[in-house]
Amino acid sequence: MSYTEELLREKFPAKQDVVTEITNLEAILNLPKATEHFVSDVHGEYNAFDHTLRNGSGNVKQKIIENFGGRLTPRNIQEFATLIYYPEDKLVYRKKHVATQDELDQWYLNTIARLIEVLKITATKYTRSKVRKAMDPNYVYITEELLYNDRQELDKRNYYNQILHNLVALHQADEFITVTCYTIQRLVVDHLHVIGDIYDRGPAPDKIMDTLMNYHSVDIQWGNHDIIWLGAVSGSALCIMNLLRICARYNNLSIIEDAYGINLRHLSMFAEQNYTDVQAFRPKTVEDSEVIRPDERKQITQIHQAVAMIQFKLEGQICKRRPEFDTENVALLDKIDYAKGEVIIDNKKYPLACECFATVDPKDPYKLTAEEEKITRSLLDSFKNAPKLHKHLDFMMDKGSMYKCYNGNLLFHGCIPVEKDGSFRVFKFNGKTYEGKSLLDFFEKKLRKAYGEPDITDDLATDMLWYLWQGPLSPLFGKHAMTTFARYFVADKDTHLEKKNAYYSLRKEEWFCRKLLQEFGLNADQGHIINGHTPVKKGHQPIMANKKMIVIDGGYSKAYQPTTGIGGYTLLYNSYGLQLVTHHPFTSKEDAIKNGRDILSTKRVVNQELKRQTVADTDTGREIKEKLQLLRNLLSEYR
Repeated sequence: MSYTEELLREKFPAKQDVVTEITNLEAILNLPKATEHFVSDVHGEYNAFDHTLRNGSGNVKQKIIENFGGRLTPRNIQEFATLIYYPEDKLVYRKKHVATQDELDQWYLNTIARLIEVLKITATKYTRSKVRKAMDPNYVYITEELLYNDRQELDKRNYYNQILHNLVALHQADEFITVTCYTIQRLVVDHLHVIGDIYDRGPAPDKIMDTLMNYHSVDIQWGNHDIIWLGAVSGSALCIMNLLRICARYNNLSIIEDAYGINLRHLSMFAEQNYTDVQAFRPKTVEDSEVIRPDERKQITQIHQAVAMIQFKLEGQICKRRPEFDTENVALLDKIDYAKGEVIIDNKKYPLACECFATVDPKDPYKLTAEEEKITRSLLDSFKNAPKLHKHLDFMMDKGSMYKCYNGNLLFHGCIPVEKDGSFRVFKFNGKTYEGKSLLDFFEKKLRKAYGEPDITDDLATDMLWYLWQGPLSPLFGKHAMTTFARYFVADKDTHLEKKNAYYSLRKEEWFCRKLLQEFGLNADQGHIINGHTPVKKGHQPIMANKKMIVIDGGYSKAYQPTTGIGGYTLLYNSYGLQLVTHHPFTSKEDAIKNGRDILSTKRVVNQELKRQTVADTDTGREIKEKLQLLRNLLSEYR
């Protein structure tokens, strides 16, 4: 008898126990497939991300329209939807705008009855036990009595109505409304996929991580920006410097200091002593961000230069240490003629547009000064010992992966490195070769090793995290090189060019997408590839390759919205098929509460299932079928 069979025998010791479980599981297989929700490249934009989760990419409002479309005006439908999104805030707002207590009590009664109707719709896909788990424990009894009894039945009408009146009379209406709204949110989406890049650019990735840690069911496919944060706590000084440089570039150093409690005072004092106000290093700001004071802007600019120069030095060291990475073109400090103010890039001379090389020794340009060494060691210790950051990144490691195969679809952030003919590019290391799926498996293994050994700071696994950030065969980067130095110091934009891997052209081809699905063991006729990483520009299509490829990076980050023209894409996958959702740029939570402003724009059907999918058609269904076979074997023994 196998270990699994032994466990089943302990859990179901009698024949009737087995019969009951078989009956339960067989019934579950016939329930409609629950809704999956896909988001990508949220880049610290917590408010827009939080709103999207609360409205289920429009799913909540759709449920209301289905049930109340002929009974409520569009304005009242939006008011009701906003209540479900932000119950606490909307209750405060509502109570300020009612004339009498009697009017408020009537609103309570109407609202609770409507919420129960919406809850009935959202609960139909689930077993009673799963619905119960989604409820607030303090209100399970009341909610179930309202949910599973019909107000229209004459014998139960007075019973039902008395429960409603008691909730109001005993001053429980606010709390009941609030917890019911969150139960609806919980049931509208069964599982969330985050296709990478939670961190960088936006102001509040820490709040996004807090939200995900409290979410009922989620997985994460790491993005290139997530990797440098994982690298920072894994002992990679290079990842730390890249991370700090990006935070300074987008005026987000408060994430480091205020959100994660990492002190940058030593770095700031060093930067002030060695760097001036160079325009190329001034922080980027979006149109509606708060104005930066001149002294604060100068301080950020100086820190920006300090970490960039340490980064460039460390890049030179790693290129020498790891020739197998094939990243020699990244190290440029030894290609500078400091007297003439010129740099050689790809065998061509270019004048330097600006200079900030006070800490560089032209005779040994990649050597850190004593003070830079001290700052680097201090930052490594600080990142390694930041409790809140570790809590967030431990969760990201636990729920994360380089790719995921889920319900027949392939999910990954960046690309699968390929040649122009679609053949997989080969990464050679220690006499072994890695390509396609095996390449991603190899990188994930190294990442997990580095994360588990943060005190080892210069081993291959730790260096590999930097390679994942910008290496030419990194599936998270997907370009021939990162031209960071040239973007700061060279005016000629030809030097800024980062050539994309052939994957980004070939992903428009159906044959290529089918090849990738087969490489990962998926059904090429039924499966799809769901991608992030590259913002879909105005006029370009997010659905490609005869609907086999769906790219959902549409501009969550405000920095990308001028390019994309929208506020982001999300994807829904329910029992009827796949729907791509386009969002307007998010304004504010206050605007949503006061004016009912939603960010949902349009839904576009990607594919419509000919036969409505059930749990039996999912990965969960496959697991249930395997368990059913074991249970039937056990039942035969009992007989």
